[in-house]
Amino acid sequence: MTPDDLRAGLLGHPKWDWLVAAEAHVRADPDAVATLFARAERTLGRDPLPGRPQWTSGRAGRALLLVALARTPDRVDRITTVYTQGDTAERIAVLQALPMLPIGAAAAPLLHDALRTNDARLVAAALGPYAAHLDQPSWRQGVVKCVFMGIPLDAVDRLDERADAGLAAMLAALAEERTAAGRAVPDDALALLHRLTESAS
Repeated sequence: MTPDDLRAGLLGHPKWDWLVAAEAHVRADPDAVATLFARAERTLGRDPLPGRPQWTSGRAGRALLLVALARTPDRVDRITTVYTQGDTAERIAVLQALPMLPIGAAAAPLLHDALRTNDARLVAAALGPYAAHLDQPSWRQGVVKCVFMGIPLDAVDRLDERADAGLAAMLAALAEERTAAGRAVPDDALALLHRLTESAS
């Protein structure tokens, strides 16, 4: 997903002119981003973008406001402030926007924060494409947390590419623990464990 993809999905929106003006406002006055970011979902709504069900109009607008900060020297600090001061919906929007922003791994602490929560929506958002900046142990813990919380593993970006023997061992231990307790193991976790076991044999 790119900013141009989001703009294409929003083109023709009744509040398109508001978004264009808001982006220009943020570029001219980065201090305005927090207020406009909070207002974006109320203004643009929550309808899914055509062909992009994981993005709503409001979430896409919020992402584009963060993109408008791209040339601001302290953009990482500003993005962090938007995240830490935001509600859950705002934090999810920040996490989804991170792969589009020219910040490298600088916002990885936000992923760690989201993975420490017990909110399935934040955990899933933290394991999107920007999770490429998580070290392998943290990433494995995130995947296991998905299984523990019942979050479908298709939320995890590059799952099969990054899954390794360390993750297999953690999944096997969790499956054994759950089976002993008479609790079900999610089918997608068992399927992943099977793939990892097969590839190792």
